[in-house]
Amino acid sequence: MMGFSAAHKLREYRGKCEKLHGHNWQVEAVFGVRQLNKSGMVMDFTAAKKLLKAAVKDFDHRYINELRYFKKVNPTSENIARFIFQKLIKKAKTRTCTVLRVSVWETPGSRATYYE
Repeated sequence: MMGFSAAHKLREYRGKCEKLHGHNWQVEAVFGVRQLNKSGMVMDFTAAKKLLKAAVKDFDHRYINELRYFKKVNPTSENIARFIFQKLIKKAKTRTCTVLRVSVWETPGSRATYYE
């Protein structure tokens, strides 16, 4: 689990979230393999945290709508989860594991999960 603080506003949405607002986001990535390595692990937790930290670093203390990808893509939690998922997929290709899913929480009770 990794966190970041950032602001966004939703496009094509009617309600209070169309206005600029922020969250203390939490992100969880789940990695998997078909067969555990010789140590009995999917991957070292330190390596998993390093991958996730790199995938979310550009979000911290940013206005998400201004990030290049989100200038055209609505910065919903679902799209943020997909963006992080795709970023992790690229980084995990050099490893023997794969990314199974990414969940993003705006608040403790509001989560979006993306997987392929």
